[in-house]
Amino acid sequence: MELMNKWAILVGICVFAICLGIALFFRKKTKDKFVSGLKASNTSLIKSSPIYKALNRRYRVLMGVLICAFIGSVVSALVLVARPFKTQDIYSGVKKRDIIICMDVSYSLYELNSEITDYLKGVVKGLAGDRIGISIFNTSSVTFVPLTDDYDYVAYKLDELSEYFSLQKELYEEIYDHYEYVEDMPDNVAARYYELRDKLDYYDAGTLYNNMDRGSSLIGEGLGSALYSFPYIGDSERTRVIIMSTDNQLNSFSREIMNLREASDYCKSNKVTLFSIFPAVDHFYQPEEYSYTDCKEELEKASKKTGGKLYVRTNDLPFSAIVQDIQKQEVMTVNMVMTRQTQDMPRNAFIALIGFLIVTSAVGLVLQK
Repeated sequence: MELMNKWAILVGICVFAICLGIALFFRKKTKDKFVSGLKASNTSLIKSSPIYKALNRRYRVLMGVLICAFIGSVVSALVLVARPFKTQDIYSGVKKRDIIICMDVSYSLYELNSEITDYLKGVVKGLAGDRIGISIFNTSSVTFVPLTDDYDYVAYKLDELSEYFSLQKELYEEIYDHYEYVEDMPDNVAARYYELRDKLDYYDAGTLYNNMDRGSSLIGEGLGSALYSFPYIGDSERTRVIIMSTDNQLNSFSREIMNLREASDYCKSNKVTLFSIFPAVDHFYQPEEYSYTDCKEELEKASKKTGGKLYVRTNDLPFSAIVQDIQKQEVMTVNMVMTRQTQDMPRNAFIALIGFLIVTSAVGLVLQK
């Protein structure tokens, strides 16, 4: 503990000493001088009585306590004026991590994507120093959230995505699983179908641009678009991570601008780590048309090439466990910062002052009786 205003104690002691000296001087000068009242003679008999001795002893003890409490009050007050404090040096590094959530928003992945967005809502609230962005793709890519540390904004946009995936789920499970044609739907179901389509078209207009000519689930282009969403792509001072959810079911009608192998090569050369999240085999869409093993192995190879890994989302490995594992990966920490904090510590002196004042007041009341 240190004192910020040490001079206050020296000044206080000097003032107290001067006042005490003046008080003692006048007390000594008037001690033997009779002022008023009745004079009594032969007091030695009274002073020798047991009751007088007991009262006198009690008086002297109380006066001693009173003087000590008074001095303690003065010292405590001086310490408070001197302002006790402590300093603490805190060393911290500034985290430099950029994370882009790259989501294949094909309708076959609404369950996986829904779980991702729901979990991320809680994760972003606990972030500090990291920047996060969201890129969604199908035929074409949309930067849904540019890299930002405005976590409230990210959470708001995640709510929008949650609604999008809920609409996809309702369309498939409540309508497509029961009706093959619109003509087969009752009027109320048909009305809800058109309502769902109108809402979904708001999102699909960006991710299904020109899909009749180019196809869907263009995985390489989705990854490449996420990669080049990083600002200053050649800047190696930031740890950069892409977390991509996809079933890797490429449905391209023509050659992609950038395929998965090429996109992963670019990630590697630009020091961007890819972590992939793949659905479990029982949630794999159209297994009769696509090989689960081939899709998985191709994506796993691309991820490992960048230093990342592939996670298969199962009941034993929920998305929460996946994110926690990703967060254990090494994070680049630079710019060590030393912050010196000053903290006032008046508590002990204040408690002592209150205690001494209480004792002083209590002894004074007893002496008055």
